[in-house]
Amino acid sequence: MKYRLILLATLFLIGSCSQSRQLPKNAYGLKIIETKADYNIAVKDSGEMEMVDVKSFASDIKLDLRYTTDNNFVGKKLYPSLSTTYLRKSAAEGLAAVQLKLKTKNLSLKIWDAYRPYAVTEEMWKIVPDSRYAANPQFGSGHNRGISVDLTIINTVTGKELDMGTGFDNFSDTAHSTYTNLPKEILANRTLLKNMMEQEGFIVLDTEWWHFYLPDSKKYTLMNLSFKQLKELTKQ
Repeated sequence: MKYRLILLATLFLIGSCSQSRQLPKNAYGLKIIETKADYNIAVKDSGEMEMVDVKSFASDIKLDLRYTTDNNFVGKKLYPSLSTTYLRKSAAEGLAAVQLKLKTKNLSLKIWDAYRPYAVTEEMWKIVPDSRYAANPQFGSGHNRGISVDLTIINTVTGKELDMGTGFDNFSDTAHSTYTNLPKEILANRTLLKNMMEQEGFIVLDTEWWHFYLPDSKKYTLMNLSFKQLKELTKQ
C-alpha cells in the first residue's frame, strides 16, 4: 500500500509538471508560445488565454487585412491569404458587442489587423527599426498577445469608411488619438469609434486612433503561432 501511494504521488507530480511546463525564453528573455501543445496548456491553466476566430463571433464584421497584401507601411506581404482573423475570446466578444450597436446605425467595424505572429513583429523591426512605427521585438506587442486590433468604421449603405482624418498606419501627429485640430465631423467620427470601443473595455493607443487593446496586457502570453495553427486550434 505504501509503495502504491508513492507511485501515485510520483505520477501526479509528473503530470502536474508536464501541464505547467515552463516556456523557454528567447534572446530577449521573453516567453513565447510556439506550439499547439503549449497553447493548450496555457488555455487549460486559464480560459482567458483562449484564441478565437473573430468572424465566428461577428460574421458581418468587414475585413481589409493589410498584411496579407503589399498595401501596408512596409510595402510587402507579411501574412498568408486569410478569410478571417483571430483574437483572445474576450476581445472578440467585445468587438461583437460593438458591432451589434453599430448595425443599428447602418455602420460596421472594418478590421485591418488583429493577431500577429511574433516572427512578423521581428520582420517588421528589421525593415523599420523605429518604435514610433513598429513594435520592438524586445518587448513584443499587443498584437502578438492577441489583445490588440486595428480597425475603423464603415457606412454599410455606401461601403465607405467614415472620415477619420488619416488612413491606417499614418505616422503623423494627425493620426494621434489625442489630436484635436481637425474638422468637427472627423472628431465626431473618432469619438464614436473611441466611445464604442471603450464601452467594451478597450483602450485606444495615444499615437494611433485605429489601435485598441485590452488592459493588463502582460497577463497574456506572447505567441508565435502560425495562422494555420490557429485555424486548427479554433475549429468548433
